[in-house]
Amino acid sequence: MPKTIDGRNDLFDRLFAALPQTQCTKCGYPDCRAYAKAMAAGDAPHNQCPPGGLDGVVRLSKILNKEPLTLNPTNGEERPRPVAVIESKACIGCTLCIQACPVDAIVGASKQMHVVLKDWCTGCDLCIPPCPVDCITMISVTGDKTGWDAWTENQANVAKDRYESRQKRLEREELDNTRRLAVKAQNKAKALDLENASTDAEKSEIERKRAIIAAAMARAKEKLK
Repeated sequence: MPKTIDGRNDLFDRLFAALPQTQCTKCGYPDCRAYAKAMAAGDAPHNQCPPGGLDGVVRLSKILNKEPLTLNPTNGEERPRPVAVIESKACIGCTLCIQACPVDAIVGASKQMHVVLKDWCTGCDLCIPPCPVDCITMISVTGDKTGWDAWTENQANVAKDRYESRQKRLEREELDNTRRLAVKAQNKAKALDLENASTDAEKSEIERKRAIIAAAMARAKEKLK
């Protein structure tokens, strides 16, 4: 595969830039980056992105120097771009849609009504399945325009930046939680004093707990590297 001067994969870069960055997973991959990597490696065809539509398939085919294909119906249909709308009276504030949104386009708090920021919503549909009260509706906002006609380069760039920002935030939160758990485990290990054990059974139980805590701390240390 062709490389750029700094060693990055030029084919991947161009494929990644040609995707609408909705992060909808309809392509069968966890995000647009993963799909671009699969296409660059020859592991995925270039007709699996419904948000990009037929125009998107053509863009990808040109980059790959392959014949255009029809959009794979297994991955979905080309459609006008929708945004999610939450019915305020039905929302119970469970936060599941907030957790599912790949671009942090839903705001709210536990047990409070949530709101979709329509300018940032990519229409990915990922907030629909986890909603326990079916209070989210996808509404078209582009009329008859579909695919890239319903999506701009600027919107794609904003979506990509918001997705990457969210991923970094989640990674920071996971590391912070790992650090807290490591400190908690360390304190528990200190509290397990063999000298206070009066029987062999108690000593055996303390050693067993110490081993479990030591394994947990080792895993935490590995994550924090």
